[in-house]
Amino acid sequence: MKALVQRVQEARVDVVDAGHVRTVGQISAGMLVLLGVEANDSSETMQKLMQKCLDYRIFADHLGKMNHNLETSGGDLLLVSQFTLCADTGRGLRPSFSKAAPPALAENLYNQAADYVRAKLGSVATGEFGANMQVHLVNDGPVTFLLES
Repeated sequence: MKALVQRVQEARVDVVDAGHVRTVGQISAGMLVLLGVEANDSSETMQKLMQKCLDYRIFADHLGKMNHNLETSGGDLLLVSQFTLCADTGRGLRPSFSKAAPPALAENLYNQAADYVRAKLGSVATGEFGANMQVHLVNDGPVTFLLES
């Protein structure tokens, strides 16, 4: 499982469906997590990675050092599924997605991740699994980290 974590000033996810655009998730300052689920992932790997995201200290303290996590910073979280994070790009010019989880497993673990974060924070904004999504964000810093379980 992989999580691309971005510290954002704001972020939202729009879904494009039959020419209509609707916003399905939106946050102000906080963290955008793009989540890629791999075929060998489980509930245990999801919990470890999501807890690491929640605990990861990427928010500035009063001295400007990254000493605060999402909870202590008071930020929001937007969780978006992104299977392309699981691509094998080691050979050739076309990514291979053989490491990505099958859709049923990926959706289940993505939903579990949203529930896990919701239980810890009280709320979480999400994208829509499997939809054609447009992610809009203002990356703060920019600060971006790739976390893996």
